[in-house]
Amino acid sequence: METKYQIVDLQSQYNRLKQEIDPAIQKVLNDANFINGEQVKTFATNLAQYLDCNHVIPCANGTDALQIAFMALGLQPGDEIIVPAFNYVATAETAALLQLKPVFVDADPQTFNMDPALIEKAIGPKTKVIVPVHLFGQACDMDTIMAIAEKHALFVIEDNAQAIGAQMTNGKYAGKMLGTIGHIGTTSFFPSKNLGCMGDGGAVYTNDSVIATTIQKIANHGQKQKYDYELIGTNSRLDTLQAAILNVKLSHLQEFTEARQKAAAKYDELLSQIEGIEIPNRMAASSHVFHQYTIKLDSAEKRNELKSYLSEKGVQAMIYYPQSLHLQKAYAYLGYTKDEFPVSIDLCTRVLSLPMHSELKEKDVAEICEIIKEAFLVSK
Repeated sequence: METKYQIVDLQSQYNRLKQEIDPAIQKVLNDANFINGEQVKTFATNLAQYLDCNHVIPCANGTDALQIAFMALGLQPGDEIIVPAFNYVATAETAALLQLKPVFVDADPQTFNMDPALIEKAIGPKTKVIVPVHLFGQACDMDTIMAIAEKHALFVIEDNAQAIGAQMTNGKYAGKMLGTIGHIGTTSFFPSKNLGCMGDGGAVYTNDSVIATTIQKIANHGQKQKYDYELIGTNSRLDTLQAAILNVKLSHLQEFTEARQKAAAKYDELLSQIEGIEIPNRMAASSHVFHQYTIKLDSAEKRNELKSYLSEKGVQAMIYYPQSLHLQKAYAYLGYTKDEFPVSIDLCTRVLSLPMHSELKEKDVAEICEIIKEAFLVSK
């Protein structure tokens, strides 16, 4: 059956913003300044203002952002980086590429984020960085994580690829946007993200001027100025076309967020009536911007049955993520046993993400939930 409800609907978003996006692209084409054009600088300034952050350095993608962040801290091969086991691969991957050692921490079964109660057990003499990943649009417990980092003199790099626009609402960091609490924040502008471009893009941000200068050099071949190489760097730029698109979309980010939250509230209302489905948890200390709306089923069998039924009815649903990172072949060298990180393993068998995007209407959510109810009746 043709897919009626996609996990993300970029076409509809573009059609709605076409009258703003097309002229922005055309200006770049007319100016023919495709690398480091004025739109890149404007976007960096606008995003810094939005985040209330001192420095935003755009780069080529979210994975580069993580790599540049690690490089900026002067880490040495063998240094250990604490990362979540239930996560996309980029956070651990970039550490491994730099010959750093990823040290996995299990997930909290309610929030799906790194369980802060388990972090200190993972800290050893070589630990240098904690990387909280704000998964699916909700904050990690930053009060606890920052306190642990301060106690052990560790850096914190926030992977904010899925939660741009979310902020802390209670606690020590109330009012702070995610990504601006730790020493460095990173994000991705992959098209499906809450703030997405039409290609690849990313950014690194920090309130520390010294770190910012280092990041700027690393992202530009280690140059202080042209042909003056102070550091080993990389070539990672946000191109001007993507910056122009992001400038348009940034002005709509708040309405994107509100649309996602409205759709999530409708999902909550309708799915909470179905026995066997656990709706997403909300942390009292932060807002949730719903990069994904991820439910948890009673069993792997139920999850897989529901996914298949939805597909048959034209509703796309995705599994984020199908396998805990410690079980992936690429990370077998770390020596973890198969039964470590039981929460992460369990989540991989029971989570399912439903359509969630800025163009999703309440009537769409109602129809999707009706199909889910049908699926449960069929399976009885």
